[in-house]
Amino acid sequence: MYRHSFLGLIMTSLALSAMTVAAYADPAAGKALVKQKCQTCHGVDGIAKIPIAPHLAGESQIYLETQLKAFRSGKRENEMMSVVAQTLTDEEITNLAEWYSSITITAKVLE
Repeated sequence: MYRHSFLGLIMTSLALSAMTVAAYADPAAGKALVKQKCQTCHGVDGIAKIPIAPHLAGESQIYLETQLKAFRSGKRENEMMSVVAQTLTDEEITNLAEWYSSITITAKVLE
């Protein structure tokens, strides 16, 4: 019985944490920052402009935040991203991630 209660508490805490991050994210601020720091490689629309950059449109906010923080801390390394990420605050990372994750991607299958 205690195991189920503990598991429920953990799941509720995780859900509330995710909602709290999203509640404070500012996609407009993220878009403004994208125009300053990201658009050359990743595009404002999240579609990469150079072959070595990944598309970011529609990516999970949690994934984007995790990767940017890994670049910033040095856990993940890339010549360009490590330099760019070092200048970002937690709030800026959250806003960037919110912007790119808010973009909807659709695909059309040819018949």
